[in-house]
Amino acid sequence: MANATHIGLDQLRQQLRQPRSQLKGRQASDEARAQVQALIGAPPPEGHRRDLLIEHLHVLNDHFHGLFERHIVALAAEMRLSVVEVFEVASFYHHFEILKDDATAPRITVRVCDSLSCSLAGSDSLLRQLQNDVQSQGSGVKVVPVPCLGRCEQAPAAQVGQQAVAHATPETVSRRVAQHETAPNALPDAIGLDAYVQAGGYRLAQQVAAGEREAESVIQVLESSGLRGLGGAGFPAGRKWRIVRQQPAPRLMAVNIDEGEPGTFKDRTGLEADPHRFLEGVLIAASVVGCEAVYIYLRDEYHEARVLLTQALADLQANPPCALPRIELRRGAGAYICGEESAMIESIEGKRGEPRLRPPYIAEVGLFGRPTLEHNFETLYWIRELLEQGADSFASQGRHGRQGLRRFSVSGRVKHPGVKLAPAGITLRELVDEYCGGMAEGHTLYAYLPGGASGGILPARLADVPLDFDTLQPHGCFIGSAAVMVLSQHDSAREAALNVMRFFAHESCGQCTPCRVGTDKAAQLMTARVWDADTLKDLAQVMGDASICGLGQAAPNPIRCVLDYFPHEVGAA
Repeated sequence: MANATHIGLDQLRQQLRQPRSQLKGRQASDEARAQVQALIGAPPPEGHRRDLLIEHLHVLNDHFHGLFERHIVALAAEMRLSVVEVFEVASFYHHFEILKDDATAPRITVRVCDSLSCSLAGSDSLLRQLQNDVQSQGSGVKVVPVPCLGRCEQAPAAQVGQQAVAHATPETVSRRVAQHETAPNALPDAIGLDAYVQAGGYRLAQQVAAGEREAESVIQVLESSGLRGLGGAGFPAGRKWRIVRQQPAPRLMAVNIDEGEPGTFKDRTGLEADPHRFLEGVLIAASVVGCEAVYIYLRDEYHEARVLLTQALADLQANPPCALPRIELRRGAGAYICGEESAMIESIEGKRGEPRLRPPYIAEVGLFGRPTLEHNFETLYWIRELLEQGADSFASQGRHGRQGLRRFSVSGRVKHPGVKLAPAGITLRELVDEYCGGMAEGHTLYAYLPGGASGGILPARLADVPLDFDTLQPHGCFIGSAAVMVLSQHDSAREAALNVMRFFAHESCGQCTPCRVGTDKAAQLMTARVWDADTLKDLAQVMGDASICGLGQAAPNPIRCVLDYFPHEVGAA
């Protein structure tokens, strides 16, 4: 008996050592694998790249109008991943809809923005009417509210499939639904490669690549100009280049065009107007810092911009002005948190967009574990102009003791919303009067958000504070991405704060308890007619102190501002 037992154990050990012919769990059908392979291609000899998981999910989601479970299982088999691993990534992103195999996918999904600027313009009533008039007809059209679409100057904004609808009405959206497959959106009239080169474009990139312009001199221009990261954090650009350049090779570069902050749309407008100016900034940065590959992360809502950028990259690669790094364009999938640099890197790697704990910082251990230069679109958009005009020219254009120029995304109750190129340090009052044509008819200034959803809310009496880095912090706010949303006497600061808190609760990645639970709890407390000020202050303190990343840390700003500047609205006076 003992000998038999010994033989049985030996056979079991031998079986365990043998590689499995298939993964455990539900098996992919031949039909589903054939459908997946037809869309993503046969695996190369080394297998499908793990970091392309989200790109493959997009292909399936676009084709089938959703992610059926059978295709998730088949994709896992094709990529030699566990089904759980694919499912947990797909379920993280808002734009992937996971469907049971017996479900019917929507023919078209209509997204209606419910963020602050669009809410001020009547998006709530637009949503209700579309749900009653379009979705209820049983035509396979699904109408859903979504966070900011990055078209705040065109409020209320909507999206039919991947087609944007500016200043949306029930009639224009219904018409676009009817024409969805026959009348695609016209692309913006962007500057093409030939016109850009004729105007002197890529000359600087050639000089830097050839060593005619030394890397150190380029970094010195950035440092002297005072250029800072324009995605929100404001870290000095020249210092960042110097830090990453000192790290061991290979070095990589990640470009953030996720732009999900409510009120922000400056990157979209710049990309739709002059994509090659941005790409020249990318090439100069990659050459100076020594980055061998560049990954551009563009938010999924910017379909027209993605088409333009794809074409611009193809034109550039077909006729390169100098040796190019490897450039890959990656598509976001509807997650505001991926605007945080480490969450974006996780997403580029094909994972859930959850922020990393730091240190180490991504300048040392970033994308694929390599030193990574991370930049926002607008920061790179300025590079050519800075190098051509010089640091002094740029720095001299500020106001009220500040340096440089900024692109302000202005929306809300102004006569002419849009992207305004204005001096850094301009005040809200000056910005509205000189660049926006004043307040909209019948509206007077009541309050404003100087830095998007997370930048806080200030009353009209503080409309003469300079708008720039470090000038707003004494008042409990910050400039962030310079997304300025203007409220009038017809609006409520408490309702604005509640709108943005619901946004944060929706967009929290859920990784840390202070943010996941805190944003949701705060939104519940803020619906009360009279706020529980003590509890909200305690909650704000915990969220600010203990959250992993800037989302949870900045989310309490609107609470504090309402309690400090608008106590009469919440019974705290």
